[in-house]
Amino acid sequence: MKSVQPTLKLLPTRAEMVRAQQAQDPSYDGVFWVAVRTTGIFCRPGCRPPRPPRPENVEFFGSISECVFAGYRPCKLCRPTDSTGGTPPEIAELLRQVEARPGARFPASELQALGLTPERVRRWFQEQHGMTFTAWCRARRLSRAFTEIRDGADLDDVALDSGFESHSGFREAFGQTFGQPPGQVNLASPAPLIVTFLETPLGRMLAAANDVGVALLEFSDRRMLPANYETLRRRFGVPIVPGQQAHLDTLRGELTDYFAGRLREFSVPLVPRGTAFQEKVWAELRRLPFGTTLSYDALAQRIHQPTALRAVARANGQNRLTLLIPCHRVIGKDGTLTGYGGGLWRKRLLLELERTGRLPGGLNPD
Repeated sequence: MKSVQPTLKLLPTRAEMVRAQQAQDPSYDGVFWVAVRTTGIFCRPGCRPPRPPRPENVEFFGSISECVFAGYRPCKLCRPTDSTGGTPPEIAELLRQVEARPGARFPASELQALGLTPERVRRWFQEQHGMTFTAWCRARRLSRAFTEIRDGADLDDVALDSGFESHSGFREAFGQTFGQPPGQVNLASPAPLIVTFLETPLGRMLAAANDVGVALLEFSDRRMLPANYETLRRRFGVPIVPGQQAHLDTLRGELTDYFAGRLREFSVPLVPRGTAFQEKVWAELRRLPFGTTLSYDALAQRIHQPTALRAVARANGQNRLTLLIPCHRVIGKDGTLTGYGGGLWRKRLLLELERTGRLPGGLNPD
C-alpha cells in the first residue's frame, strides 16, 4: 500500500490516522500514537506488529502522556517512548565499527556493505546529532586527539592516527575546533565538553561532561540541540564535541539502575554552572531525599529567602541537570505537580518511581 504523506503537523483527522496506521506509515511517527485496547499497548503509526490490530480495537492519541494516563504501556517492538525509536541495527553496527576503528574513514562502499546508503546515514545523524556523519566522525577524532596531546602523546603520532589526509589538514581542523593549534595544548588547556545521547524508559536524554563531572542532562525533546549547545558554550566557554567520556559512562550505568528502582542517590560528580543564586537553589535541591517532595515556598524558606518565591521557581526551571539535581521533587503548596521542563507526565512518573520503586504503565526496563 502506498505510504500516506502528512501535509500538516497538526493532529490529523481520524480517517487520516486510520489510513496511516493501516499503511504502517513511519512518516507519521511522532505526530500521533496508536493504542490497542485488546493488548493494552501503544505504538508508533509505523510499527509493524506480527498481527495488525483490528480497526475497531484501535484508538489514537496526540501524545505519549495521553497514552500513559489512559493506562496503556509502550510497545517493546517500536519503543514509542524513545525519541529515536531505538537505533536501527545497521546504524548500531556502524557505531560499533566507529568505536573499534576511531581513526578510520567510512566511504560509501563500506556503508553499502552494512546495508546503508550515504544519504540515509547523513539524514539519521543530522536528525539525531545535529550534524552529518562525516562531521560527527571528524569531531570525535579531534576530541580524541585533544585528549591524547594533553596527556603527553607525540604530536606527529596523534596527527598520523587521527584519520586526516595530511598534517596541515589536521592542524587546520584542530585549530578551527579548539581555537588553538595542537602544539599549544598542554595540561592547563581547558578540556572540551563531550556530548552523547542516553536512552531511558522516559525518552532520550542529552548529556554532556568534562574532566570534572557532568554538566548537562536533559530530555532531548525539551530544547532544540542548537539551543542546548549554545547555552553550554556560553556557560563553559569551550568547544562541544561528541565522544566517549568516563563520567558519561558512569552516568549511563547509574541512570539504568535509577529507572530500574535500584539506585536512590547518584554519585557521578556534577558541574552545575549558573548564577550564585541559582547554584544556591540547586545545592538545596540536591539535599532533597529520594522519594520526598517539597513546595516552592518551603524551598525558599530553606535558602533563607522566603520572599524570593518567583526567583526560586525560575532557578528550578533553569536546572540543566535533570534527575541529578532533582527539581521534579518540587511541587505546589497545595500538592499539585505544577510545571516541569520535561513534561508533567514525566514528573508524575518519576515521583511514582521514587514512591514505589517501579515505573507504572509497563515502562520499567527489562
